[in-house]
Amino acid sequence: MSVHIKAKKGEIASVVLMPGDPLRAKFIAENWLEDAVLVSSTRNVYYYTGTYKGKRITIGASGMGCASIGIYSFELFNEYDVDCIIRIGTAGSYYPEIGVYDIINTDIACSESTYAEYAFEIPGNVLKHVGNAYDVINETAAVMNMNIRSGAVHSSDIFYRKSKELPAVVKEHNCLVVEMEAFALFANAMYLGKSAATLLTVSDVIPTGEEISADDRERSLKPMIELALESALKL
Repeated sequence: MSVHIKAKKGEIASVVLMPGDPLRAKFIAENWLEDAVLVSSTRNVYYYTGTYKGKRITIGASGMGCASIGIYSFELFNEYDVDCIIRIGTAGSYYPEIGVYDIINTDIACSESTYAEYAFEIPGNVLKHVGNAYDVINETAAVMNMNIRSGAVHSSDIFYRKSKELPAVVKEHNCLVVEMEAFALFANAMYLGKSAATLLTVSDVIPTGEEISADDRERSLKPMIELALESALKL
């Protein structure tokens, strides 16, 4: 029995798109899904199930950080028979040439987090995307004539830090951007034999201070959201 998601068995689709913010999950469900139904709102973390072009899909939030997405994605995979989760989130760019609105399809997630090691005895600080979702996203982007980047991302356990230097794991693996969740999602999918991908829209450029305004954020995420939905049709 799921502790943190209170949907009934059968109310969660086999493919889940997972933004971090519960209100973003609500926004996506209300604007892209047909016949969307709120199936869980425990702790105000919303999960909606509806259809997109006839495909049954669930949109649900992960919260922030490895610990939070670790809980929600594990319960989705383990308790609700979810086959694939695509995280759809925002990231900060480490380099000026990777600008706001750029979309990253995560090849590998690199982290100082102990999540994978302590939860599942998975060693190391690098985890690869799991299953076929990553390839499907790349193929779908090509069909949609969308230019996206693929590469390494830094899944940080730290939002605020003393040092302004690039973290060692970023230098070691040439991470393009920083976010906080992909590493734990990939760990869960690897352990449970599921599929997982992470799509990220660059919302700010750390070295220049450029950022997407709060008012523009929902509109700016539309290409990533639609790429994830179109990819979900093939999963």
